[in-house]
Amino acid sequence: MKTLVLAEKPSVAREIARVMGARDKHKSYMEGPKYIVTWALGHLVGLAEPEDYDKKYATWNLEDLPILPERTKLKVLKETNHQYKAVQQLMKRQDVGELVIATDAAREGELLARWIMQMAGWKKPFKRLWISSQTDKAIKDGFASLKPGSQFDRLYESARCRAEADWMIGLNVTRALTVRFNAQLSAGRVQTPTLGMIMDRENEINGFRSQEYETLTADLGGFQAVWRAAGGDSRIFNPQETQELKKRVDGRKGTIAQVKKSEKVEPHPLAYDLTELQRDANRKYGFSAKQTSNVLQRLYEQHKLVTYPRTDSRYLTSDMTATLKERLDSVAIGPYASLARPLLRKNLNITKRIVDDSKVTDHHAIIPTEQTVLLNQLNPEERKLYDLIVRRFISLFYPAAKYDSVAITVQVGTIPSMSKVQQ
Repeated sequence: MKTLVLAEKPSVAREIARVMGARDKHKSYMEGPKYIVTWALGHLVGLAEPEDYDKKYATWNLEDLPILPERTKLKVLKETNHQYKAVQQLMKRQDVGELVIATDAAREGELLARWIMQMAGWKKPFKRLWISSQTDKAIKDGFASLKPGSQFDRLYESARCRAEADWMIGLNVTRALTVRFNAQLSAGRVQTPTLGMIMDRENEINGFRSQEYETLTADLGGFQAVWRAAGGDSRIFNPQETQELKKRVDGRKGTIAQVKKSEKVEPHPLAYDLTELQRDANRKYGFSAKQTSNVLQRLYEQHKLVTYPRTDSRYLTSDMTATLKERLDSVAIGPYASLARPLLRKNLNITKRIVDDSKVTDHHAIIPTEQTVLLNQLNPEERKLYDLIVRRFISLFYPAAKYDSVAITVQVGTIPSMSKVQQ
């Protein structure tokens, strides 16, 4: 008997087929002695439309709302109907005894596979390939430790719940608004509150009124100091007050009233999740969020240099601990050698800021894979983003930064204090 492997898209299916020996190519699948590898094209099956429940819903009427079916139905999507039929035929082959879900290891990947299985009437055993990178090693290790499909039932149910909530809220509210106001209006479970947040922020910006202020700096010989009011604010909103203070400071000597020295400790930043990486890429290189996502996808899928990109966690899992040195070794080249090599000569300091199973849901943070990188094969965008990820990963294993913070308060005559902070 053969095992049918369902990937999320053709490019991933090709990689799995190559690694697992399915070399006989067909239009919609690849086949080998043990595995048949096919793919979805995103969602092949989706939730049925209102008119699929009752033809009267084809016309939008306010009195028909809300539309809340007791049990939701599925339908094959027209635009990818050809691929669904191909997958369905493979599922019905007599020599196929088991299915491996190899879609993206995330809620949406689980949902699209389960809906295909449900629509095709799959009743045979199935397992789950759960990997966070696309390297040959990751694929082989993943197939060597396939997980029972039932272990991911709750993940599927959470995805199904979200999809049905999107359908019920988006469809009903959109129809209600459109009919009520006779205009093409749209609403959604995520779209509407997000739009509300944007509008709140826009109103804050429009309502903001800037106010000019000045600061007063005095040259006290060996250093410069900034005037601060009793509450610590250095801004002076009255220009006349600035001039009066300046006259009282010019040519006067100051007396050091207080010197306060303290040691500051700044731990390493957490590993990247997608949002934090998008922020840093925008701040340093001007990348848009979409641009960062696209470049990151290439680093993950094409170059196989980073782990799964669409993650909201900034921590790693305990089962990854043994792989961290191998990952460090793979990036210890070129500009990173001097940073990574010293760490490889000793035991890594693994703390709760790095590994914490309780703070990882679908996927761990974005880190390099064990694949050795050839930097000259990356384009400038890929190189910049990879640089951010590698440097952040290496920094995880360095001790906290320590420095002294010195605050000096100087009294000049009878005016309020002037201060200098040196770090």
